[in-house]
Amino acid sequence: MDSVISESAVSGPAERKPLSSSAENGLKIVVVGGFGVGKTTLVRSVSDIRPLNTEETMTQAGQGIDDLSSVRQKTSTTVAFDFGRISLNEQTVLYLFGAPGQQRFWFLWDRLFQGTLGAVVLVDTRRLDESWYAIDRLEHHGTPFIVARNDFGADSYSADQIREALDLDPDVPIVACDARSRESSKQVLIALVEHLHHLSTARERTP
Repeated sequence: MDSVISESAVSGPAERKPLSSSAENGLKIVVVGGFGVGKTTLVRSVSDIRPLNTEETMTQAGQGIDDLSSVRQKTSTTVAFDFGRISLNEQTVLYLFGAPGQQRFWFLWDRLFQGTLGAVVLVDTRRLDESWYAIDRLEHHGTPFIVARNDFGADSYSADQIREALDLDPDVPIVACDARSRESSKQVLIALVEHLHHLSTARERTP
């Protein structure tokens, strides 16, 4: 599956095509994380189609509710979810859902996790504490996930430091990414698929 993602995700926006009529299998992946970590950007950069998003302009109504101290340039926010799509082959389609980051929208997450193949937890190393809830809910649902460290030009932390700060199990992969880059975002999805394949193989080998 990872090679199919590699082939389909390298095409640029001008080459994006409608969904094949032969598509029968839909696989669901959710991108979660704190407020302003780049979930909408990642879905937008890697989707084969123009993504559906529910971004709205931020207004004074959010003052005192949304913490903008680390994202002062942010002018819009997701109020439901982002949706993108990658056609893996003629029969199989990968659906991407980006979850809203603000606490007041967390009630949507449990529904988004239903039927999910796996998840990407996108983190900003300047605000790792905002990732704890996403990890807690994924573990609660038993949803496999990887952690993707989005590059905001912050101080560099090793994977071991991030793993310790987030109290991650040793088998949870941590990858670096630039959510603005189609190639980088594609590699994040490949890492997730490889992790899911590894987990599936391990289960098959367990007596």
